[in-house]
Amino acid sequence: MKIVRFLEGFFLGSLAGAAAALLFAPDSGENLRLQIQHEVERVRAEVQSAAVERRAELEEQLSALRTPPRA
Repeated sequence: MKIVRFLEGFFLGSLAGAAAALLFAPDSGENLRLQIQHEVERVRAEVQSAAVERRAELEEQLSALRTPPRA
């Protein structure tokens, strides 16, 4: 009997939680996916830009190391 009461409570709690999540969700699933996609694209572009800058810095340092020192 205790297990039945527990399962009833669990089921009703799950329903209440799902209803609350739907009511208080800030945006629809489609809009949320679009926001996430735009944020991922922004971060990807930022990382790519940083990588290009860092590569240029490293190539400059490597070039400086390869040139013989002047006496």
